Amino acid sequence: MQVTTLSFENLHNHGELFANMLRARHKTFIQRNHWELPEANGMEFDQYDTPASRWVAVHEFGQVLAGVRLTPTTARCGIYSYMIRDAQLGLLDSIPGDLLYNEAPVASHIWESSRVFVSDSVPAKLRLRVQCSLIDEMVRSARDLGATSLIGIVPEHSPRLARRTGIDCQPAGPVIETDDGDRSVCVNIALATKLH
Repeated sequence: MQVTTLSFENLHNHGELFANMLRARHKTFIQRNHWELPEANGMEFDQYDTPASRWVAVHEFGQVLAGVRLTPTTARCGIYSYMIRDAQLGLLDSIPGDLLYNEAPVASHIWESSRVFVSDSVPAKLRLRVQCSLIDEMVRSARDLGATSLIGIVPEHSPRLARRTGIDCQPAGPVIETDDGDRSVCVNIALATKLH
């Protein structure tokens, strides 16, 4: 199993990995979760997949097992910044605007973690290992980018997994329930406490 952080600067070094990650996101978010998201050629993408972002992929033999996108909270692309802030500003119909207790941060040391997934193809006995690999690389990459904290939307019970892996993950907003019954919450993840 390998873990790779992708950027527009290094995509050419990793063959089909970026496209395979977008395909895995399509399977997770569009096919499995039935989210209405932009798609083309079996790949899911949105306005936040820009050169400002980074993508962490856990992969093996060309298959993407898990992934996450990291976007600086200072990012700008047209009218958009980052997903949580844009939801709070009312720019996204699919995410409620009252997802945070406070105003969405804009700071060079805070990055957003979004589009987190683990593929359904990962066997139960390997899920924790894959999740830990994803979290470890996400933390390492975010730190390398100058982040001291992350903000993200995660399933309601994810903070329990975070504690098991040594992540300081605190709710930053109320529980959000979607039309299909999924329950999520915005969290702040302090990177200083996980020092390996």
